[in-house]
Amino acid sequence: MQLQYGQIVQYIPDLLAGAVIALEIAVIAFILGALLGLFGAAILTYGNKPSRVLVRMYVSFFTNTPQLVQIFFLFFALPEFGILLSPYQAVLLGMTINASAYLTEIQRAGFQSIQKAEVEAAETLGFSRFQLVWHVIAPHIMRALYPALSNHYILMTLGTSMAAIFGVEEVTGRALNANAISFRSFEIFSVTALIYIGLTIIASALLYAVGRWFFRVKVKAF
Repeated sequence: MQLQYGQIVQYIPDLLAGAVIALEIAVIAFILGALLGLFGAAILTYGNKPSRVLVRMYVSFFTNTPQLVQIFFLFFALPEFGILLSPYQAVLLGMTINASAYLTEIQRAGFQSIQKAEVEAAETLGFSRFQLVWHVIAPHIMRALYPALSNHYILMTLGTSMAAIFGVEEVTGRALNANAISFRSFEIFSVTALIYIGLTIIASALLYAVGRWFFRVKVKAF
């Protein structure tokens, strides 16, 4: 077998364009999932019993079922109820919902690590519950749990590859198309793997910079 990388050079710009879509899905799903997770963690910590039970059921369901099955449900089952989602919307919504369940648990640990004196000081200053969460607890969570949140984001970036199953032309989807045309499987998918490595390196570097500059978190770049 002879490797012919020259035959697939024409597909590399298309693969890189797919990488942009993968990053877009991961970033949007992570941000929305983190916000929903923050809300869920706040309910688990400060909510009444019925609301805590509902959040626990939500977390238990979405952390104990495969993310792919969840997206299949959104894409194939919801149309039976008149709700039509595009492949991109189904993948983005599915990843957001799944991330919010995991990030609820991650951020709940941050709530539990808050010093009682910090909460009492905020209450003395007249902070509302929302102000307490946004101005005191959320910054603390980012500093305390930044490595865990960063690792989850990296996993989400790699997980965008499942979008190819639904016809979303991110990196893997475009790689499948290029392979169907060129029949150079080794070359196409080895380059695709390198692109994913590049994505994780870029994401790690950006997370390192954000952690250092905005939250003063001491994390390793790689």
